[in-house]
Amino acid sequence: MPQTLYQSSIRSLPLVGRGKVRENYAVGPDKLLIVTSDRLSAFDVVMNEPIPDKGRVLNRMALFWFDRLASLVPNHLTGIAPESVVAADEVDQVRDRAVVAKRLEPIAVEAVVRGYLIGSGWKDYQREGAVCGIALPSGLRLADRLPEPIFTPADKAEMGRHDENITFDDVVRRLGTELAGRMRTVSLALYREAARFALERGIIIADTKFEFGLDESGSLVLMDEVLTADSSRFWPADQYRPGISPPSYDKQFVRDYLETVPGWNKQPPPPALPAEVIDRTAAKYREALRRLTGETIGDGA
Repeated sequence: MPQTLYQSSIRSLPLVGRGKVRENYAVGPDKLLIVTSDRLSAFDVVMNEPIPDKGRVLNRMALFWFDRLASLVPNHLTGIAPESVVAADEVDQVRDRAVVAKRLEPIAVEAVVRGYLIGSGWKDYQREGAVCGIALPSGLRLADRLPEPIFTPADKAEMGRHDENITFDDVVRRLGTELAGRMRTVSLALYREAARFALERGIIIADTKFEFGLDESGSLVLMDEVLTADSSRFWPADQYRPGISPPSYDKQFVRDYLETVPGWNKQPPPPALPAEVIDRTAAKYREALRRLTGETIGDGA
């Protein structure tokens, strides 16, 4: 059984915050140690069981994309080894699953880009013929490829609540015309480059979300995670069929299982996950990393 980390417990640094998957620790006044655990959330509820290798896979995938897309926008990485900022007996908690990042002023808008009609975008389209105020052609089917990728921002909700789609005009009112326009332009450029690269490796990036912050000079900086199986919808290109929801390289097996649990209302506490569901989910995360980057990690990769 691969080593797992459900929750980090770094005592040599002050804990800044704990999210559904990550813990942030202060490294001086201007940097953060971000540790990616093996926790998994589904329907905004954190499961009790870790997914083996998930944190290491997500960290490796994000590092890959940060490097590949660095020419398009600055990112939060400092290049400092996480092992160098923690105590000796804490190194195992950060190896291969953490980064030391610049501390930024977060922008409280999820920068979502969609290339295909699925998820909440499909629901909006069915109801309004539009997504986040962007009118789309009539007659589109579930999972259809859109004529062009679209920027469909969301209000970043507090932990445990669902993000809500908003319009670009809403973003302009919050951030101003210049910053909102920069965020949209950069997000679309990132998605187009990543989608092109991934498709060559047999993966469709149906949609993804980016998070940005501002540095001390007010410049836009890409932060958090980028184009991972947690922040994106990855589909195997050879199984893509418009009109049906394709299988995905993420927590699909967990969601499918939870939908079959009698009486669970998608509120904490979550039901226990069977070993088979955990193993199949871990394998999907590893496969996404291997297909996109050529890297292998953990058992079965």
